[in-house]
Amino acid sequence: MSFLDPRIDKHLIADQGEVVIDEVHKHWAAVVGASLELFGGVILMLLVFVVPAAAWWVPVVLGGAVILHAAWRILERRTDVFVITNMRVFRVHGILAQSIATMPLARILDISVHKPVIGRILGYGHFVFESAAQEQGLREIRYVGDPDGRGSTIQRVIQQAGLRGFAGHHQGMPRPLVTREEQPAHPAPPAPPLPPQPDAGWASTARLGRHASASDEEAESGGVGWDWLAVAQRREQRRLAHLRAEPEPEGPAPFDPDRTSTAPIDLTR
Repeated sequence: MSFLDPRIDKHLIADQGEVVIDEVHKHWAAVVGASLELFGGVILMLLVFVVPAAAWWVPVVLGGAVILHAAWRILERRTDVFVITNMRVFRVHGILAQSIATMPLARILDISVHKPVIGRILGYGHFVFESAAQEQGLREIRYVGDPDGRGSTIQRVIQQAGLRGFAGHHQGMPRPLVTREEQPAHPAPPAPPLPPQPDAGWASTARLGRHASASDEEAESGGVGWDWLAVAQRREQRRLAHLRAEPEPEGPAPFDPDRTSTAPIDLTR
């Protein structure tokens, strides 16, 4: 009957690529009570052959009422459909007045599966959804067949939807700014500064000074005559050149008695 068909396809967002992953109808255990009630109504109808002829209408009315109520319960269970898509979960239920409850996958916080003893034997369970808004229409889904498999399907769809959103975010959307709380607690240490390079002029002056000092020591140790005076004069020149930042003269300068500030000393022959 098309009137009782929930018509799931018309509720899909086809232009956004929504597809049905699983369509869950009530487990047959959900209609056991209604089926027993229907059987009881039939028994009441058969009492018409037992009761007096004047009271034939009593079992007919009672049996008919019980049968109609049982049939309504069965149709109510058969038109209650829980749908899992790649974008959301929703429930369609109702015979004359139809109701639809929808919950996006991103709002599902937790799924609890309750399996009573008879449910573990017959293979059904009840879903309890914990969401951000606690929609009453999807708070509890009862008589779900293969609850473990359906629960795993919902978790897998949620994970796949999260991965697709993550990939789309990196491909087409800008990266979020890093807040102060998200910055690393221990930043990388800065690179050590480079050691200062020695000045070329200062290095050459130092080499000349070491060379002159070696020459002076050699003259002082083995020189004769007026060599010690020439050594003193060269030291004075180096000191003045260092103060003036001028290069020192290379090699020993010729001795000039007129440039000395001391008089000649008479040596004993």
